[in-house]
Amino acid sequence: MVMNMNIKIRKYKPSDIIACRCLWAELTQKHRDIYDDQTIGGENPGSNFDLYIKKKNLHGPWVATFDSQVIGLTGLLVEGEEADVEPAVVSKQYRNQGVGTALVKYAIQKAKKLGIRFLSAKPVVRNVEAMSFLIKEGFNITGQIELFQDLSTNTERDWKTGIKIHDKNLKY
Repeated sequence: MVMNMNIKIRKYKPSDIIACRCLWAELTQKHRDIYDDQTIGGENPGSNFDLYIKKKNLHGPWVATFDSQVIGLTGLLVEGEEADVEPAVVSKQYRNQGVGTALVKYAIQKAKKLGIRFLSAKPVVRNVEAMSFLIKEGFNITGQIELFQDLSTNTERDWKTGIKIHDKNLKY
């Protein structure tokens, strides 16, 4: 529920690029913090938005605005009858006020209009807030799970334990 905020969602405009780069950088910083790895996203993580905006399968993106200021971003990456909500990011100071819910519901409406059969979201497992939020928004079916190995020879990353799937212990 949006608390006393007049949120508007509209299509991204080229003039939104600076604000969207900042949102991308905020999202990257969240990942850096939860993995305790300040190298994630490279030296200028906001510039990765430029790669995102050029994706040929991108529908949208859409921004959430408050008082004409861009405070959130989402889009759909579409492959046939399937799509990913990517990203779903809200500026830190506006989180937990219904902005993310408004963005995700907007993306869901757009996906339905496009005839999408399966809509997914792919938060990193350590982002417990994002996982909880997306489950609350109806993303409660487990589809594909990405498994990987850390082949780094000089990493100090502390992989957490505590996830069990099909009676197999996994790290995250």
